[in-house]
Amino acid sequence: MKTLYCIGITICTLLVCAGIHPSQAQGTLVGGPCEGCEAVFEYGDRTLTPVDTMPDFTADAENSRLKVTGTIYRPDGETPAGDVILYIYHTNAEGVYPTRGDESGWGRRHGYLRGWIKTDADGKFSFYTRKPGSYGSGPAHIHGMILEPDGKYYYIEQYRFLRDSNTDKGWGDHRGGSGVVKLKEGKGMLVAERDIILGKNINGYDIE
Repeated sequence: MKTLYCIGITICTLLVCAGIHPSQAQGTLVGGPCEGCEAVFEYGDRTLTPVDTMPDFTADAENSRLKVTGTIYRPDGETPAGDVILYIYHTNAEGVYPTRGDESGWGRRHGYLRGWIKTDADGKFSFYTRKPGSYGSGPAHIHGMILEPDGKYYYIEQYRFLRDSNTDKGWGDHRGGSGVVKLKEGKGMLVAERDIILGKNINGYDIE
């Protein structure tokens, strides 16, 4: 009994050090392997809302401010989905996933330009962040992961921008719907609007 207790304490300690509360470590990964999808659980004890402002949004370069917004729908593509968690992360303008040195869990890989929202009853969400830069030969992009209220979690197709010349070079798999967005001019920022459909093109989504 003492050995089992010690094992339990060790597991809890590891989870906390990784930024994952033990009560959040439950879920069912669907749609195939996903490196880093566990990061969707790493919001700690914060209360999630439909809006999140990510680090560096208010930095000096106003022309790179970006609003990422949209509606998440249930699998029928019509009914808004409330209480869905969406996690995103991306590079800075130089195409680097920046770190400050105090990150834990997947933050050591994803950097500090990341955030979490929970949709409202109308399925709405918004992130205020900065437009990422590209690296290598690929397009600039934003990664996204979904955590549904019943515990299903999976990645969705990356956000990619029509202004990027590399956008249409075979990057899309349409998980959750197309990730290609047209950047629009908003009030002092660019706006990337994309709706997401739960389970769309996610293999094994309906298999219990």
